[in-house]
Amino acid sequence: MAARAAEPSGSLAPWSCFLRPWGRAPAPSRPPPGPPAEEGRRAGVSLGQEAGEGCRTVPLAGHVGFDSLPDQLVNKSVSQGFCFNILCVGETGLGKSTLMDTLFNTKFEGEPATHTQPGVQLRSNTYDLQESNVGLKLTIVSTVGFGDQINKEDSYKPIVEFIDAQFEAYLQEELKIRRVLHTYHDSRIHACLYFIAPTGHSLKSLDLVTMKKLDSKVNIIPIIAKSDAISKSELTKFKIKITSELVSNGVQIYQFPTDDESVAEINGTMNAHLPFAVIGSTEELKIGNKMMKARQYPWGTVQVENEAHCDFVKLREMLIRVNMDDLREQTHSRHYELYRRCKLEEMGFKDTDPDSKPFSLQETYEAKRNEFLGELQKKEEEMRQMFVQRVKEKEAELKEAEKELHEKFDRLKKLHQDEKKKLEDKKKSLDDEVNAFKQRKTAAELLQSQGSQAGGSQTLKRDKEKKNLGFL
Repeated sequence: MAARAAEPSGSLAPWSCFLRPWGRAPAPSRPPPGPPAEEGRRAGVSLGQEAGEGCRTVPLAGHVGFDSLPDQLVNKSVSQGFCFNILCVGETGLGKSTLMDTLFNTKFEGEPATHTQPGVQLRSNTYDLQESNVGLKLTIVSTVGFGDQINKEDSYKPIVEFIDAQFEAYLQEELKIRRVLHTYHDSRIHACLYFIAPTGHSLKSLDLVTMKKLDSKVNIIPIIAKSDAISKSELTKFKIKITSELVSNGVQIYQFPTDDESVAEINGTMNAHLPFAVIGSTEELKIGNKMMKARQYPWGTVQVENEAHCDFVKLREMLIRVNMDDLREQTHSRHYELYRRCKLEEMGFKDTDPDSKPFSLQETYEAKRNEFLGELQKKEEEMRQMFVQRVKEKEAELKEAEKELHEKFDRLKKLHQDEKKKLEDKKKSLDDEVNAFKQRKTAAELLQSQGSQAGGSQTLKRDKEKKNLGFL
């Protein structure tokens, strides 16, 4: 920072990493111009083109003051602060949290992950950091449970979905009528540190598949974690093997930019050192007369900031001190723009018509609106026809059911009448039998009464004769 402060105030390059606070607000949208305004706009464009063609460089007679613009931008950016989001991808136990603590020289709060997670979960933590007068809102996202499952086929999907969700949130904020991008917390991932296990052999299929899925969505910086677990010769061969596999599988990792002359040499050199072999440690040991971050082993001491022992210093220089702004710029101009373009194309927006002529946003909106209204009317007509068809089918079903009910009613009515007639005939027959029985009964009773009367008169006559004989 002291070296940067010594630069002249008019020099823009040393402050390039502070000139753009993330979350910049684009120019406010304006309503589409009417015919008079359109003519004026075209006239203004033609005048501007003519003026551009005849633009001249003129000397200034004295000091004006616009050479302070870089300082104004720096002061504004510093007052607003910056944000930086890091995604740490790697298997559990590779030292992701320890490396983050070592990189930012602090102790971030967090619970250690276990190997018993049923799936991959992304854990996000945001911290406010302050160094000198520069504020940084740092977000660290770690992949909990990555590589711990027996079936690792879909382990990359939660990571891809998380990155897309951050892009979608920013896009939705951008598409609002009233945008507040200058205060919006940008959660898009600026750098992905991919932790590779120090096997010394080759990349795992999980690593290749995951990096291939992520290379179009985020800036991938591969690092070999716990590099003190293998020897120097094995580490050199391992780096060559990793680079070869990444190239052969078409995985595009982040390359430090070499178009800026001020950092071209160091970035070109560091690109040759990828992937970085790093060691993390928060323990400080006294080495000589200095307290240094190191790891103590029975066979010796590994110094974290000793470039002869590991590439931690290279990683810190490239990630934080030299290319932090480029990582943010690449995230916005490359990865987010790719997502935004694909998303808007899915929504029907485009820049040119079928004849490769410019297509304004208003024309795109009108075309999409007309297309949507046409589809809506078509669906409405289809639904109406379907409704009418279903009503007709239902009416036919009801008429058929009504007909069947009438037929069933007629059958039951006829059956009832037949049964009633049978019962009436049977009743009549029974009545006739009852009447005949009553007649026979009456005749029998009459005969019986006549017979009893005749028998009684004969008895009286015999008694009278016996009486007469007795007197004699």
